[in-house]
Amino acid sequence: MSPRSPTELLSDPAAIRRQFPLLAREGMYYLDSAATAQMPEVVIAALQKFGRSLRANVYGGVYKLAQEALAEYEAARADVARFLDAASPQEIVFTYGTTSSLTLLSHSFGERLREGDEIVLSILEHHSNTLPWRALAQRRRANIRVLPMTPDGRLDLSQLPELVTSRCRIIAVTHCSNVTGALTDTAPIVASARAVGAAVVLDGAQRAPHGPLDVQSLGIDFYAFSGHKTFGPTGIGVLWGRGEILEDMPPFRPDDPERVTRRCGVRRSATPVRGRHSANRGGRRARGGDPLDGTSRLGRCRRA
Repeated sequence: MSPRSPTELLSDPAAIRRQFPLLAREGMYYLDSAATAQMPEVVIAALQKFGRSLRANVYGGVYKLAQEALAEYEAARADVARFLDAASPQEIVFTYGTTSSLTLLSHSFGERLREGDEIVLSILEHHSNTLPWRALAQRRRANIRVLPMTPDGRLDLSQLPELVTSRCRIIAVTHCSNVTGALTDTAPIVASARAVGAAVVLDGAQRAPHGPLDVQSLGIDFYAFSGHKTFGPTGIGVLWGRGEILEDMPPFRPDDPERVTRRCGVRRSATPVRGRHSANRGGRRARGGDPLDGTSRLGRCRRA
């Protein structure tokens, strides 16, 4: 029997339910996917495959198993790039989740802010897209401006002309609110940002689980989401950024040579790191202990 098409599956709720082993439990009705989605059998099987036959560090070993793990790791990066319609897999930075992505961004990209600069947030933001920017504003003596919401729970975009001034450097808003479920109309936000030279950051934690995206058409600069909300493992996330912006970003956490990756995750040369060399592959470097199984399984989610 040939595999059923996605359209056929969507018309058969029972077939969808059978893909999720946890839902086979008697009387189980899971309604908390906005917090953590369940993993389908194909992802669970892929996690087990990694543990049984591919478990090794990437960018550190020259032996066959390490090279196989590296190939799987980079295949996951390419899968995520296709899911987001990124210009290149090298625009994908693996992190530990949405919060990790936004925190990284606030420390690296945010270092260009000066006293008196402005960051525009919204009243509908999750703490993950609020606290890192407020901490940045405190460090750089910048100002936070807050976009209100309409009575029906959407961002009040009519306030953009008043809130987005020539001092605005970053607009960070939700793509889909975890409070109301409303999808953000990004076009007016991007237009306002471009008019003053500001960057647009979208928190996609609640939108990414609902299917492929086109970050290039959205016209934004950064996009963040988590694996555990997109039917994948915990402890893995994605930060997408425009390549030319990533190239210009300073290092994140230069105090820790095992964790730092030049230019927000891109290491261009084989620089010695505690007696080792990172692989000169023009891509991101992962250290021992990074969530490699989660990374490759996140890629499997995007293919599934």
